[in-house]
Amino acid sequence: MGDSLMAMDAKSQGSTSLAAVLSAFVPTWATGMAFIAVFVLIRQRFPKSYYPRTYMGTIPEKHRTPQDNLSSYFGWVKTMYSLSDKFILYHSSLDAFLFLRFLRTIIFLCLVGSFLTWPTLMPVNANGGGSSTQLDRIGIGNVVKNNSYYAHAALAWVFFTFVMFTIARERLWLICLRQAWTLSKNSSSRLSSRTILFLSAPEAALEQSNMKRIFGEGAVRIWPAIDSTNLSSLVSDRDYSVEQLEVAETRLITRALKQIKKKQGNSQQSSEWSSYESLPQQVRDRIRPRHHAGRAMTGEKVDSIRWYRQRINESVSEVERARQERHGVDGGGSAAVFVEFKNHADAQQAAQQVISPGILELTPRYLGVAPTEVIWKNLFLSPERRISQEGVATALVLALIVFWSLPSALVGLLSNISYLADNLDWLAWLNTLPDPVMGVLSGLLPPMISSLLNSYVPNIFRFIFKTCGGATTTVNELKVQKWFYIFQVTQVFLVTAVFSSGATVFSEILRRARNPSTIPRLLAKELPKSSNYYLTYFLIQGITASADNILNWSDLLQYLVLGWAFDKTPRQMFNRYTSMKGIASGKVFPKFANFAVIAIAYSCIAPLVLGFATTGLALYYVSYRYNLLFVIQPKIDTRGSAYTLALQHLLTGVYIAELALIGLFGLASATGPLILMVVLFGLTVLYNLMTNRYLEPLEKHLPTDLATQLENDEAAPLLGSAEQGDSHIRHWGRQAHVPRKILDPFERFFEPRFFATHQAIQRWIREGDEDFEEEATTYSDEELAKAYMNPALTSSTPIVWLPRDDVGVSRNEIAENKEAGIMATDGGAWVDEKTRLRWNDGDFKDVPLLNKGVNY
Repeated sequence: MGDSLMAMDAKSQGSTSLAAVLSAFVPTWATGMAFIAVFVLIRQRFPKSYYPRTYMGTIPEKHRTPQDNLSSYFGWVKTMYSLSDKFILYHSSLDAFLFLRFLRTIIFLCLVGSFLTWPTLMPVNANGGGSSTQLDRIGIGNVVKNNSYYAHAALAWVFFTFVMFTIARERLWLICLRQAWTLSKNSSSRLSSRTILFLSAPEAALEQSNMKRIFGEGAVRIWPAIDSTNLSSLVSDRDYSVEQLEVAETRLITRALKQIKKKQGNSQQSSEWSSYESLPQQVRDRIRPRHHAGRAMTGEKVDSIRWYRQRINESVSEVERARQERHGVDGGGSAAVFVEFKNHADAQQAAQQVISPGILELTPRYLGVAPTEVIWKNLFLSPERRISQEGVATALVLALIVFWSLPSALVGLLSNISYLADNLDWLAWLNTLPDPVMGVLSGLLPPMISSLLNSYVPNIFRFIFKTCGGATTTVNELKVQKWFYIFQVTQVFLVTAVFSSGATVFSEILRRARNPSTIPRLLAKELPKSSNYYLTYFLIQGITASADNILNWSDLLQYLVLGWAFDKTPRQMFNRYTSMKGIASGKVFPKFANFAVIAIAYSCIAPLVLGFATTGLALYYVSYRYNLLFVIQPKIDTRGSAYTLALQHLLTGVYIAELALIGLFGLASATGPLILMVVLFGLTVLYNLMTNRYLEPLEKHLPTDLATQLENDEAAPLLGSAEQGDSHIRHWGRQAHVPRKILDPFERFFEPRFFATHQAIQRWIREGDEDFEEEATTYSDEELAKAYMNPALTSSTPIVWLPRDDVGVSRNEIAENKEAGIMATDGGAWVDEKTRLRWNDGDFKDVPLLNKGVNY
């Protein structure tokens, strides 16, 4: 019964599988090529959008990407070829480098899976005795001979074991990389590497006199953080008033220039109005900007420039008064404290030990938090409120995931529109449509809609976690990664896979809810039939989405259109120009982890998916490599935690694949293969438990012996690794006379205890770049004193930045601002002969907003 059911389902699906893939491929390929062509043609005209990392003044020169032959359309190809991924490690961030390594790892897994399954399982499936046609013939749904399932079970053992070995190997390698990177001079000398943020701090922990008693002899400095919400609001009002003053004075400058040019164009005596001082007083009064004061847009208008000058002075006074009145206050468990320790070893010990006897006091705690990562308003929650808000955030995220099942299910149903047309009378008219149209509806449209809908989810999650009390951007980003991964697997994969096979929404949901033991049977029945959807999904994502990732037309149009429409002052132009595209690990890691999960899950069911996944991921790798070299400036660095999480997530694909095969073999009454898969599933669970037990402590904390030997370059290797002697592969290769060039890659991969060590990775880092030098970061007393103080306590009043003009308006406004006690300048910006606003974006040395930030 099970055999005939699967064969019947496969037959119903087979008739449109090839048409759907071809219908998706043609427009996808055409669109991708068009995107690349446009990119090549316009790249040189828009350096801000396509290669800011090669010249942007906000990036230190030593960290800029070298750019040769700017006049060439394809000079960037040579640069990409000549630079290794390690360039990104040295000059961008650890997370950016690890993201590329993650893409390479899952490409490698999919490629190896293709080499293993295509020559073995495809022939077995094609000759399986079923009646499937087209692409479905090489899937497991075409197998009706029980003995054939032994091939699938054997390949599952080989491939899934290889996947688990690769994950464990990468986790070991990452542990050593993080240790070597953390202990390098560049990283270990930073203040953040030896500073811990403690939340829920009692009043005693905020006193300098109690520092040694509470935090130990290793503590050297504390920065108490008490709620400064009111002060932050005052500072925001002050800065807003400065920006509005700039808007008003820039408007005055352009109006004055237009009046003078208009008079000079219409009058024979053009010298009458040659400067701002020469304008009649009534004209000068008429062109001055005015606005309604207060929130109500009624009443008499006020002079904007004079009003904002007065408002700035009032705000400055209020801010200074609030700062002076702010003194030690009882936090009541709602305060936080930053504690600096003598060295990394003391900080590691403090992060791992129980410090306070009070329940929930001085927890949670975070080591390695940079001041720019802190969300100050969320530091001052009481423990009870923090826990309750975390519960609210979790509930909201779960509700969103459940709610999203409806659109995901509809997309899945759309991908199987021919099945619906055959079984639902009111959709029978769809069968009259031409095959290419049906192919587009079932093959191209669903993945595009799915991708568009899912792109908004990480931003929603990020907003929820920030609003509900996340203390740092890094902590929130890791939460986004965990939950967006769950969303990806449930909505993009499982829900879509189930409903793309034509099942009704409610029956399947109820079926799973009533009896969880039916999950293997459900996966076995539905996954084979939905494989065609993921062939087109990988096509669209790999070709169109990766090409769009390079062209990045949305960001280009946003920069051009929004800049033209809204940037009316030099400050606004500078901020938009220097705002570079970032990369969010909470968004990209789950997306591609789910790619790998889908490929692994289908590896023994529909092996063709592995090839499509390999191609799509390879194209994505090229697009992200270009962006990380030329465009992206990472803003959040989880210091490798995102990669650790992503590697753990890959195991989900193995579990789903094993459950699906168990269900499939059970449906087919294939006892032998079923037993093999049940044993493999049990071993997978054991492997998961054991690797987490022994690797998670090393992934979360730095070993004390390594931290204490920070200054010793000959530090002991991780886990007592055998640096001396031969590996088994090297010993065998010497006996077999295998060349080292061939032997080395296998040795490095299969025997990580010789190469994934602290010492080996340390050497690997130092040997990578001739220009890379380990430099210790030093700080002045002033920089240390205010390092972890709320910016509301330390920020100065922004200087008013005006554009220079030829008729003396900016000079007059600067003088009046100075008389009012407000600093102003017109350096680095001007109004040209056509009264258009300009600033010196090619040389930032005259820009008053450019300040060298301290690398904490």
